[in-house]
Amino acid sequence: MTTQNAATAAGRPDRTMLLVGGTDQHLELAKALGVRVVMLQHPDKVNPFQSGLADELTVVDYTDWEAVVPVAETARAVWGFDAVVSLTEGGLDTAARLNEHFGFPGTRPEVSRRMRDKYLMRSHLAAHGKLDMHVERVTDRASLDAFAELAGFPFIVKPTAATASFGLIRVRGAADLDMVWQRIEELRGRRTDRGSTLFTVDELLMESYLDGPEFSVEGFSFGGRHVVVAVTEKLVSDAHFAELGHALPARLSPGDHDRVRTAVTDFLDTMGVTDGPTHTELRLTSRGPVVIESHNRVGGGRINELVEAAYGIDLLGYGVAWPMGLAEALPEAPAARAAACTRYVLRDPGTVTAVSGAEEIAARPDVLVAEVSVRPGDTVRPLRDNWDRLGLVAVTAADTDTAVALCERLTDEIEIEVAPAAAAQERLEAAV
Repeated sequence: MTTQNAATAAGRPDRTMLLVGGTDQHLELAKALGVRVVMLQHPDKVNPFQSGLADELTVVDYTDWEAVVPVAETARAVWGFDAVVSLTEGGLDTAARLNEHFGFPGTRPEVSRRMRDKYLMRSHLAAHGKLDMHVERVTDRASLDAFAELAGFPFIVKPTAATASFGLIRVRGAADLDMVWQRIEELRGRRTDRGSTLFTVDELLMESYLDGPEFSVEGFSFGGRHVVVAVTEKLVSDAHFAELGHALPARLSPGDHDRVRTAVTDFLDTMGVTDGPTHTELRLTSRGPVVIESHNRVGGGRINELVEAAYGIDLLGYGVAWPMGLAEALPEAPAARAAACTRYVLRDPGTVTAVSGAEEIAARPDVLVAEVSVRPGDTVRPLRDNWDRLGLVAVTAADTDTAVALCERLTDEIEIEVAPAAAAQERLEAAV
């Protein structure tokens, strides 16, 4: 049963939600349930659409607990909300703390915190005898040398709390260590400078490099019971950490699919997740599935649209309806009725001079979305992480092979003309 049908079946009772942060889409989904929505929005994220649609909107830095508590208590006294919900990374911990503060059910604050903090996640797994890699905090320059001795090369350095592959570094050998330390010093103490700016890079960790293809698992937990809705194949490159795309259902053998599903449900049990959407990233290594990280939210990169196209399940819709008691729990994993793929638009570094073709592609019946995020005059940076991508195309097709091939072809048909960066132009002229 879809969330929309579930809400209709349950009626439209007199209920109120406190929504912590979120996008226009999150707010629209909540209002579509027929509930009142009191919204707490960060000063950097508020917009007129949300101000007009929410029943009440308060501007507050919702990552600041001391600032949020009195605002939430006042809202509770005035509106008497029934649940606190967040579907955005920066609001997850605050929503969990507020649910506990007001005595509402849901995933507990300590669970939400260790899902977001990668070092806490690894420490928790280690305490339960389920850590299968080397992990240490970065403390000083010497800690890099010590970890290299322990884990060998290559190994990974990453912020303990950030998103979209921001700040990830692959340390390939001893010759990289001084450069890596310089990059660490640049990152420490500053906010992420692209995409979401709500996170500060305070700590970094080092962990073993994992081999094998990469996947994500899109799930939803209903009172401690985890349903794996989809296994998504990640399209990646060893040259950088930017994701090139997503495809589902993942092209896995039945045995590997079962191993991935079992590994993720065991992970979620160990972490203590009870309710809501999850997006768990892992590699299918030579020794089996190993979780890289997980989030108690829906995955980005239009994964929700892919899941809905292939399985008929709106995970974001469930994310707002389940806490309000307006969705029935999924009895089991759904069967795929189609396939879907997202592919990102990439170009060489330089300056954008012309953009065309996205609107024509978006009009196709097999295209879920086609969009470009750059305009003439914008700078195309070297590809390092997800924020350097220029747009995307998402499609649906009968099977995954067809969806991937179609998506790659349509992505190439989007015209983004880029004048080479000055250095590249000089090298080109010199070569000629």
